[in-house]
Amino acid sequence: MTSIRSWIFNVSYFTWTLLVGALLVPILALPRPYMVLGKRIWTGGIVFLGRWIAGIRYEVRGLEHLPKGPVILAVKHQSAWDTFFFDSVLPDAVYVLKKELLNIPFVGWHMRKTEMIALDRSAGVKSMHLLMQKARATIAAGRQIVIFPEGTRTAPGASGRYMPGLAMLAAAVDAPVVPVALNSGLYWARNAVIKRPGTIIVEFLPAMPKDLDRRVFLNELQSRIEMATRALEAEGRRALSR
Repeated sequence: MTSIRSWIFNVSYFTWTLLVGALLVPILALPRPYMVLGKRIWTGGIVFLGRWIAGIRYEVRGLEHLPKGPVILAVKHQSAWDTFFFDSVLPDAVYVLKKELLNIPFVGWHMRKTEMIALDRSAGVKSMHLLMQKARATIAAGRQIVIFPEGTRTAPGASGRYMPGLAMLAAAVDAPVVPVALNSGLYWARNAVIKRPGTIIVEFLPAMPKDLDRRVFLNELQSRIEMATRALEAEGRRALSR
């Protein structure tokens, strides 16, 4: 049954993406807020389909740690689901993502219109300067930045290298940095066709202290996220085993 539901969801996911992507093309000529609304409809639809078809629900904890207004969310990244969810709790989420994603038909065009922060990983220092510039503009506009410190998805139980640039960004931008732990990879694993029904837990942790040395900041951020993530993974595995 899980396999059948997963295949139905996968077909529905791609169909929904193509349909909304095509319908939003005329919106490219309108001001940005219209495309932001379209993005929220698209991502909200995927989260809804995941729940309705594949049985992937979610629970949010620690919302009291999420301030209103500009914020930088440093998020553990285990699943494609992570890239859709935050429109559910943020009014204007701007993701830091790979520049290559802008080349995807429809989706890439909409990413440009909603002013996602796209980075060329091969550009080195130039890419870091661009991140600082765009992040300052995003925060000044009152928006929220979602960044995945490891730069890619990692499997449950694994930890990648946290990007030093995040510590530089935290020091350069006037906005709180809120770590976020989750266990989405237990249910929607990277490159996995089969989706497992269950409840993804997303936990917002207390904001990072200000004025920390960059190395101390990065180590503390990683420690907080990884410790909370391991706890959520253990909780999720217990639920799956019942």
